[in-house]
Amino acid sequence: MVRATSSAPSQRMLRVGEQVRAAITQVLQRGEVRDPLLEKTVISISEVRMSPDLKHATAYVTPLGVKDHDVVIEALNRNAKFIRGRMGSQLRQMKYMPDVRFRDDTSFDNYKKIDELLRSPEVSRDLSADDGEDDK
Repeated sequence: MVRATSSAPSQRMLRVGEQVRAAITQVLQRGEVRDPLLEKTVISISEVRMSPDLKHATAYVTPLGVKDHDVVIEALNRNAKFIRGRMGSQLRQMKYMPDVRFRDDTSFDNYKKIDELLRSPEVSRDLSADDGEDDK
């Protein structure tokens, strides 16, 4: 059997990452974390990436309706051990409960920049010029 040498996550890492994402979401939705900032903030968890040994989880989050994401990310990381302890009931099948780190999900900002670039006059002009060449 030939092993893939890419750094892409394995199916197991993806499956466990999704389970951890669901567990973190449940803890936050139930309001178990007693932090004034987190209690009044809606947090979207877009992805959880697991380390190959499944002992570390990096959760990519977007605080909705908050200008300063860093403050919310800081609060989540301050409460990470508590959140980890509360995830246990949903992740009983795991040998080790992963350490959780929270990071700001900047992918939406990247998508917005790409969309703005595609809508810019220069790109529109170039795209319309390419369309005209196909007609010849």
